[in-house]
Amino acid sequence: MPTRRAIRYKDAGVNIDEADRAVEFIKRAARRTFTRAVATDIGSFGAGYRLSGWKRPVLISSADGVGTKLKVAFLANKHDTVGQCLVNHCVNDIAVQGAQPLYFLDYFAVGKLDADVAGAVVGGLAKACLENGCALIGGETAEMPGIYSAGEYDLAGFITGCVEKDKLLTGARITPGDVLLGLPSNGLHTNGYSLARKLLFEIAGHSVKSFVPELDCTVGEELLKVHRSYLRPIQRLMRLNLLLGAAHITGGGITGNTPRILPAGVAAEIQLGSWPVLPIFELLRRLGNVPDDDYRRTFNLGIGMILVVPAKKALKAKRALDRMKEPWHEIGRIIRQRRGRKDRVVYR
Repeated sequence: MPTRRAIRYKDAGVNIDEADRAVEFIKRAARRTFTRAVATDIGSFGAGYRLSGWKRPVLISSADGVGTKLKVAFLANKHDTVGQCLVNHCVNDIAVQGAQPLYFLDYFAVGKLDADVAGAVVGGLAKACLENGCALIGGETAEMPGIYSAGEYDLAGFITGCVEKDKLLTGARITPGDVLLGLPSNGLHTNGYSLARKLLFEIAGHSVKSFVPELDCTVGEELLKVHRSYLRPIQRLMRLNLLLGAAHITGGGITGNTPRILPAGVAAEIQLGSWPVLPIFELLRRLGNVPDDDYRRTFNLGIGMILVVPAKKALKAKRALDRMKEPWHEIGRIIRQRRGRKDRVVYR
C-alpha cells in the first residue's frame, strides 16, 4: 500500500544537502588547478579544454583506480593522500610515453556521502594536479547506498596528456647494450595491497597504529605513503634527447612492466642487489614466505620507474639526474633475447 508520509531522497539514503556542501569543497579545490586552457567551470555537463600551441599533437589517455589501498585509508581515517596517489599513478602512466599531462577527471563513489571526507580526497587530487601542472577540470561524485559499506568509497580517475608525434616514446629504438636506470619508489605505491594487508593485518596481527621498528613508523604511515610522480626526471631526459623508453613499475612489478616497452628480439637483464630493497618488502616477504616469482610480480621492490638510456649517453643521463637531485640506480642492461626463450626479463 502507498504510504501517506512524504518520502524524500534522504530517506532512501541520498543526502542532497550534503552533496551540495561537497560540491562547494570540490569547486574550490579544482579551481586552484585551472590554467588558461580550461574552457568551462566545474558544474558544466562536460568539461572543456583548449588545445593550442602544438604542431603535431598526439593525445595520450589513461584511466586507473587506487585499489585496496583505500582499505588502509578507511582504517586510518586518513583521506588526503589517496587522491595524490591516483593522480601521480595516472601521470606516470602517460609520462612514460612522453606526454605532458593536461587535465584530470575523477570518479568518487560512496555509500553515504560525508562532505569533509570528499573534500579531503579531492583536496589530495588538486594538490597532485598542481604539482604536475595538470588541471582538475571535472568528475563525478556518486552517492549509492546499498552498493558501498558505511564509511567506504571507491576512487578512480582519467587523465589526458599530449606529446608531439616525433617525441612519442615507444621503446622502438631500444637495442642491446642500452642501460637500465631505476628510480626509487618510496614504498608500495598503489600495488600489492591485497597481499600486504593479508600479511600485515591477518598474519602478523598488526593494526594501522602498530609501530614497527624496522619500518621506523606505524603500519598506517608506511602503507599510506604517496605514490611518487616521475614526470620531472622523464621530461628532463627527454629534453636532453637521452631517453629511449620508460616503464612505470606498477602491478606486475619489474617482471610484468618492463616488457611493455621492449621491441621484439631483446630482453631486460636485471642485476639483483644493484639497488636497496626497502624494509617494507623484506618484512612482507618474511611474513608470508613469499616465493620469488610472486614477490617480483606483486611488488615494485623499491624501483618505481625504469629508464632506458643509450650506453654511450648513460653518464650524461646520470649527471642530469644528479643535478636535479633525483636518486638513481643502474640496475641492468638490454640484451638479445635468447632464441626459443619467452622470458623478456632475466634476473642475474
